[in-house]
Amino acid sequence: MDSPTAVRNQTAPDASTAGKLKPNSLGVLGILFFVLSAQAPLTGIAGAVPIAVALGNGAGAPAAYVAAGVITLLFSVGFVAMGRHVVDAGAFYTYIGKGLGRHLGTGSAGVALFAYCAIQAAMYGLYGATVSGLLTHYTGAQVPWWVCALVTMAIVQVLGAAGIEMGAKVLAVFVLAEFSILSVFALVTLFKGGGPEGLGFTGSFSPAAVVQGAPGVAMMFAVASMVGFEATAIYGEEAREPRKTVPRATYLAVACVTGFFSFASWMLVSSYGASKATEAAGSALQSGDSTAFVFMPIAGLFGTWVNDVLPVLLATSLFAGILAFHNSANRYLFSLSRDGLLPRKLSAINRRHSPGVAGGVQTAIAVALVLPFALTGRDPVLYLFSWGSGVAVLAIMLMYLLTSISVIVFFRRDRLDTRPWNTLIAPALGALGIVGAIWLIVENFTMLVGGEGGTALWLALTVPAVLAVGVAAARLTRDRTAATNG
Repeated sequence: MDSPTAVRNQTAPDASTAGKLKPNSLGVLGILFFVLSAQAPLTGIAGAVPIAVALGNGAGAPAAYVAAGVITLLFSVGFVAMGRHVVDAGAFYTYIGKGLGRHLGTGSAGVALFAYCAIQAAMYGLYGATVSGLLTHYTGAQVPWWVCALVTMAIVQVLGAAGIEMGAKVLAVFVLAEFSILSVFALVTLFKGGGPEGLGFTGSFSPAAVVQGAPGVAMMFAVASMVGFEATAIYGEEAREPRKTVPRATYLAVACVTGFFSFASWMLVSSYGASKATEAAGSALQSGDSTAFVFMPIAGLFGTWVNDVLPVLLATSLFAGILAFHNSANRYLFSLSRDGLLPRKLSAINRRHSPGVAGGVQTAIAVALVLPFALTGRDPVLYLFSWGSGVAVLAIMLMYLLTSISVIVFFRRDRLDTRPWNTLIAPALGALGIVGAIWLIVENFTMLVGGEGGTALWLALTVPAVLAVGVAAARLTRDRTAATNG
């Protein structure tokens, strides 16, 4: 049997970079753009905020984003502490394996890969519907949503294979565009003194505002909007000075996402007035176009031309998210292959030092997830987007919980870092917050996936099922290896 080193030398383009992705390719900003792209800011604001306001705690929804940010920050403290000692494209898989054992680590890799592929497929559903609508509006052409999705899969595959620097440049343009228009709207609204009822700070952030209505629903969507920041660790091998770059990118990503979502949602509520925001969001949902809750005040401030620009930016926001999750998923495949848990060909890297074969497999998975919805004629938004994003959020929250526990166990055992706050207190508090978030997600999962109770149940059960299959596969692989060596 070939040694891991021999395998890596066979697949790498040169000996100096054997079995490795291209080092020194990304700085803090490069990693940050990948993370913010996975967040899909415009998609999160236009898709989640109207629901959080209408069905959650109304004008208090912005506070839910602050609470979600605090939980994420607590998680990040331990996440970053472990990242200083473990640098690998497997991220969750490697971290959990180091603390809780190889079997559970392998099972978690399956869950993480499942989550990234599911959320990417979900984005393809909403993206396909959005682009199809834009083509009809501007050209009159009736192009099926799945055709738009399949063409985009080919583009994403090319960009992914072209190297991490190319992806970072493309994402930078798209992320800056969507951030800019929302940030300018929020800042102008702030400097104007808010809407008809002023800034309405107490209407959104007072204790009474936070607990009104159904705060659990708002919290659920706020937590869902934070998913993706953990990708900072996935790019550790490709980062410049990863032990410095990854922690900085992680904290910066959490701060940017929390600040952006809480501030933008607050200014949206303010633009309507705290007493009228819930009714306005409910009317948008009833009309079948929840984005109207976001787009209308922006158009009212800047002019009707915004109505032509924002749908295009929504499409580019989704494209950026798709590309970001493509890169995350193919690096998981690469890492699992390099560690001997998947076929060795998946650890091959091309001339651009990108996981080319793994990227092709990830694209094939995307096709396999999208085609059934196309063939059965199911609505890509009501089914593919809702189902995929729902199970992905639940799966990633489970990864957060296992990682937090793993950090505590790892540092209690190896004592590589003896700081109590970084290695015990913050991870423990983060784990408690994550448990609460998981409870809220499960409690409201039917709403999250937009289906019936039975559908929500079997979708939720796919997450522990994937984990169990991954653990069983790891044990089977170990037994076979032991029998072969024996």
